[in-house]
Amino acid sequence: MKTDPPSYWLTRLFFQRALGFIYFIAFLAAAQQFRGLVGEHGLLPVHLFLKQIVFWNSPSLFCFDASDSMMATIAWLGVGLSLLAVSGVSERSGIYFSAAVWFLLWLFYLSFVNVGQVFWGFGWETMTLEAGFLAIFLGSRDTKTPAVLIWFLRWVLFRLMFGAGLIKLRGDPCWRDWTCMFYHYQTQPLPNPLSWYFHHLPHAVQKFQTAYTLFVEIVVPWLYFAARPFCYFAGILTVIFQGCLILSGNLSWLNYLTLVICLSCFDDAFFKKFIPVVIPTQAPPGILRKTILGFLSALVLCLSLGPAVNLFSPRQMMNASFEPLHLVNTYGAFGAVTKERNEIILEGTEDELISALTKWREYEFKAKPGDVHRLPGVVAPYHLRLDWLLWFAAMDDWRYHPWILNLIWKLLQNDKEILKLIDKNPFPDQPPRFIRAVLYNYRFTTAEEKKRTGDWWSRKPLRLYLPPISLENELFRRLLHEAGWE
Repeated sequence: MKTDPPSYWLTRLFFQRALGFIYFIAFLAAAQQFRGLVGEHGLLPVHLFLKQIVFWNSPSLFCFDASDSMMATIAWLGVGLSLLAVSGVSERSGIYFSAAVWFLLWLFYLSFVNVGQVFWGFGWETMTLEAGFLAIFLGSRDTKTPAVLIWFLRWVLFRLMFGAGLIKLRGDPCWRDWTCMFYHYQTQPLPNPLSWYFHHLPHAVQKFQTAYTLFVEIVVPWLYFAARPFCYFAGILTVIFQGCLILSGNLSWLNYLTLVICLSCFDDAFFKKFIPVVIPTQAPPGILRKTILGFLSALVLCLSLGPAVNLFSPRQMMNASFEPLHLVNTYGAFGAVTKERNEIILEGTEDELISALTKWREYEFKAKPGDVHRLPGVVAPYHLRLDWLLWFAAMDDWRYHPWILNLIWKLLQNDKEILKLIDKNPFPDQPPRFIRAVLYNYRFTTAEEKKRTGDWWSRKPLRLYLPPISLENELFRRLLHEAGWE
């Protein structure tokens, strides 16, 4: 018996609303953080970065105007447009208005990613752009959803999941002996309140979690391209996996965006089992739309060659783009799992001279571990970029992360934009005379320690990450001047 081909009206509706929410979070975070990070007086100012690049290598609207007012305008316009997408207004206003809204969302976010440097250098940035570019061509509610775009979204999901699986098998041996989860919950970038409990699960359960991770990332992705109900099954397993990651940590909007793209595994027949809805009549694509979809298909297939080769390369790259518009990218996460958690703790003092009796007071950030008594927070899908970059910085010498010098420079002046990015400023009345950075080793407390002390963390000092620095330090000021920050 011949079955009707699958339709995707509800799939598109849910996808567009959910992707609009992702864009909303992305632009809201940009609007609230760009000044301190990449603004005119930020840690890595865009105007200095633009002197080092060619437009065609990093196309961005900010190449024409990198002022704070321009960046604020684009960020808040992005917030407004994303609300049009979340509410469905963009899809109820016709195919051309819909395409215009999604194009501007893509263009505006591309402008941030291409000049945001390390602060916009995460894999979910390019994944947002890739999914957002495909959304331009999905159409409005009165038009038929092109099946080819559903397949391209599954291709994105395949590269994300399968790429993550391959890079794990090629990377840390703990993935092959099923012990990575012994460390992951404690050493991930920003643990949440449940991370402590996941960390203390029995090792047998954690080994099962590791095995399930590899199964979902290596075997399941091939079923994304299978017929019903196998693609449903693959989608459900992926949803369960991403839900567990959301429960156990703060990975920004990575897992949420993966869930959005995972909607492509389901069609109208699946959703109508749970949502009784009458799907309206939809206009088939005309000659112009078919032509555009043909060019789009050829473009995606051509640009997929590099990422496809990368998947099977022994030198597989993680979270890389092969062209400046980030239309088809390669993804992967946690190929290596750190076994120890080190944290940079910034401390300041008002003392005029440093001695053994100097009293140091700590700066507290919004989500990264600091005060051992503080309950880890829930921040995802919001992205605290400075907290994440400090997690990376703790793994290397400060010379690989020179923006930390600018961070200290601004804290020594109580810079208002930087203070917005941290949780607790121990010097609210006047800035400190000296700031130093101390590297600590952190671990979750045991159940007995937590019951006795109430602490979530136990820590011990390792060494000075940066010695005490003041505004009068000549070497410090010379380094700032050479970088153009002073």
